[in-house]
Formats: sequence, structure tokens, C-alpha cells
Amino acid sequence: MSTSDQPPGANLAALRKERGWSQIKLARKANVSVSLLSKVEVGDRTLTHATASAVARAMGLSVAEVLGRARVPQDGEESLSALRSALRDYDLPGGDPVAEGRIGAGLELVGRYRDGFEVRGLLRMLPGLLRDATAHAYAVNTAAGWMALAEVYSAVYWVAARHRWMDMAELAVTRQRWAVEQKATPLGVAVAARDRAGAYLNGGDYEGGLSLVDRAVAAAEAGLSGQERAFAVGVLNLRGMTLAGRLPDKKEGRREAERHIASAWRVSEELGAEWNRAGMLFGPSNTATHVLATRLDLGTPRDALTLADGIDPVLARLTPTRTAATRINIARAQVDTGDRDGALASLAAAYEAAPQMARLNPMGREVLRVVASLHRRSNPRLLRLAKLSGVKL
Repeated sequence: MSTSDQPPGANLAALRKERGWSQIKLARKANVSVSLLSKVEVGDRTLTHATASAVARAMGLSVAEVLGRARVPQDGEESLSALRSALRDYDLPGGDPVAEGRIGAGLELVGRYRDGFEVRGLLRMLPGLLRDATAHAYAVNTAAGWMALAEVYSAVYWVAARHRWMDMAELAVTRQRWAVEQKATPLGVAVAARDRAGAYLNGGDYEGGLSLVDRAVAAAEAGLSGQERAFAVGVLNLRGMTLAGRLPDKKEGRREAERHIASAWRVSEELGAEWNRAGMLFGPSNTATHVLATRLDLGTPRDALTLADGIDPVLARLTPTRTAATRINIARAQVDTGDRDGALASLAAAYEAAPQMARLNPMGREVLRVVASLHRRSNPRLLRLAKLSGVKL
């Protein structure tokens, strides 16, 4: 299976050729134009989420597989094997009792690694932390203990989803839900639902993900109050607007997106600032970045660029990874509107904010490939980014 050593458009071409399909055959099955497919494969157009979803359905793949699964980080094979083993042993607690403070310290380190996109460090620590949190949860059998275990599973999902390792991602959200249900709390259920909806997102089942989000929002509104309610509903709304933006029917997508956007703005005002709970961030600034991305996915890049005006103060309140993701989205919009130089500058800003994240992000690699193709010639900034990303010009 092809990997994201190639940007998504090139990965799509490899997948098509593996099947022995012509561009005409794939275009017909996916209901896209041959011209668009050809431009995507050679790097003259970006592979959008909408097109990726269409060709994924035609080839019987997940969207994540079309975007390309990333390789294991350098020296990470042993850690990945240990993590898979810990996931299998979810109901086999072992070892000595683990102090609650040790689990809390581990989760704090997980948060720092996630915020800085230190994937190798996170992958090294997760197997041991998962086993410790499992032993602790069984020993104390409290809502807090099971919630801590669920948060570790959420971190496993985060790593797997960023690499498009969808077998591990789906197993992690299943284990997360199981942990939450041992001593269920409304907040824990909402957080688990948000991650599970992410697995639907990566699989390309946007309608299913939206149904899951709507049920989870209703449960959070009924079971929580005050700022916890606003936070839970808010993180679910962020996932909902992303899912809606990628619906094939853009009219329906706009309707669903606006519903989640309005709700997210309303509850973000109740919080007034960014909240970070259970490894998730929600507030006015993160809502603004998700709205920008949703406008882009809905096919209105100029609206996204309008929202990008004055974005710097917003990003200053967010993590480097969220900043880098937003810079990549701005670059996507700039490519779509013909601003190649602006797109290159936005990509450079993404790499400056979070180089590991930018290198692994499939759309970051795709936009760089298209910018390089459209420039038709190299320049120092383009060459530097190509070297950082591993994208061959």
C-alpha cells in the first residue's frame, strides 16, 4: 500500500495504477472529471477532501488511505509494537499498584508532547503509560481513574489518526469508550464521542459522524451544566462543523455547518477563553480556526481568506500545532485563488510553528507539491520547504 512519503495527489496516482485502472475509469466511478483527476495526479491541482472522498468510495478505501498512511517515525517500530500489545491487553491489568500522581504527571507530559507535536517522544511513553493507567483504573475503580485511562486512549487515537493508521485509531476510540463506560461521566462520554466521530471523519463517513455528534450534543446538554456543558458541546460542535464541511452535498453541508458554527460561537462566549480539558482545546480562538477550515472545505476559499485577515492575534492564543494547521489551511485557500507566493509564505509559517506537524500533515505536503508545480522553477524558500517536508520537486 502506498504511503504518505508521497503527497496525496501522487499517492492517489499510485493507488490507481496498483489497480490497473485508467484515469477515465476512476473518474467515471468517482463521478469527477478526467481533467480534474489528471491535474490532481500531476500536481497542478490540490486533492481536496471532497475529491479524496469521492475516489475513496470508488476504490473501496478510506479517505485516510487515499491521503496516504505515514511511516512509523524513525526508531519507533519497537514503541509501536509495544503500544499495540498494550492495546490488546486492555482487560489484563498487571504490575504493581501505580500512584495517581504518576498517572497525572504522565498525562501532563502527553499534553506537552501533543501541543508541540513531539510524536517520537509521545510514541515512546504511551505503551508504559497505557499499562500504568490500566492498572490504576482497575485498582481504584473510580470515575477519575477510568477517565484518566480514557484520556490515554485518546492520546493513542491522536497519534494514530495523524499517521492515518486507521486500524489503531478505530481500536483506540473503541477502548476509550469502553474505559469511559466503566464509571461513566457526561464529560467523559462527550470527549469519547468527539474522538469516535474523528474516526468517522478519517474514514469518509461524514453523515455517520454527524449523527454521532448530534446524539452526543443532546446527551451533553442534558447531563452537564455551566462551563463544563459549554466545553463539551463546543468540542463536539468543532467536530460537527468539520464533518459538515466535507459532505458531498454542499448545500446540505452549508446548512449543517452553519448550525454547528452558530452553536460553537454561542458556547465559546460562555467560556470567554480557551479551555483545555482531557487533551482537547475549545474557546473563541479555536472556534475561529475551525470556521476558517470549514469555509474552505465548503468550497469558498475567498471566505476563508477573509477570515484569515487579522488571524495572527487569534493564533497567538493557540498551540503550535493548531497554528500550523491553520497556516496550511490558509495556504490551501491561497492556492485555490491563485496566490502562489502567498501560499508559499503560509507554508513557511506552518513549518516555523510546528515543523513535525507540517511535515506529517497530508494537505501541507499536497499544497507544497502544487505550489512547486505552479511555480515551474525553484527558489530558495521552495527548496528549503521541499527538503524539510521530503517532497520531491
